[in-house]
Amino acid sequence: MLALLDSPLNKAGMLQIFIRTEQNVVIEVNPQLRIPRTFKRFSGLMAQLLSKYKIRGEHSSEFLLKIIKAPVESHFPVGSPKVGLSVEGKLVNIDKYVEEKFAGNETVVMTIGAVSKGHPGKEAQYVEEVIGISGYPLSAACCCFKVTSAFEKKWGVLCSMTINNKVDCGSCS
Repeated sequence: MLALLDSPLNKAGMLQIFIRTEQNVVIEVNPQLRIPRTFKRFSGLMAQLLSKYKIRGEHSSEFLLKIIKAPVESHFPVGSPKVGLSVEGKLVNIDKYVEEKFAGNETVVMTIGAVSKGHPGKEAQYVEEVIGISGYPLSAACCCFKVTSAFEKKWGVLCSMTINNKVDCGSCS
């Protein structure tokens, strides 16, 4: 979740995060959330969420985390492509896949598992296509980084810096 919240894609307001637990509890994550960087504080936050069903900002009425009605797919935009990641999926170069597969700025649902056993990206019933982005098992953080980076390139999120009134981030060619 840190990789997603810290990504330029999220900071540009182009990312929405849902978490589905093994018990089918669905959590909506506000893009402005700053996750505690220690496990002790993070687990305390999650315990508070599970008991109160929502977490508000300290100086705001905005919800930072809230439990929402399951199933998670009822919160996806209608008609959006739904892709799951799994080491057992069809191996693709994620940058080329995103560039060629998706037109314009359409909303895309990417399912990335953060579990030690199983393949949520492959096993979720709403997933229409399962892809692999490496021949090796990768951490969820690594997968999140690679996926967000591919969409940032596709949508030009990296090119938000201007130098002498010209768009230039130093990463674009």
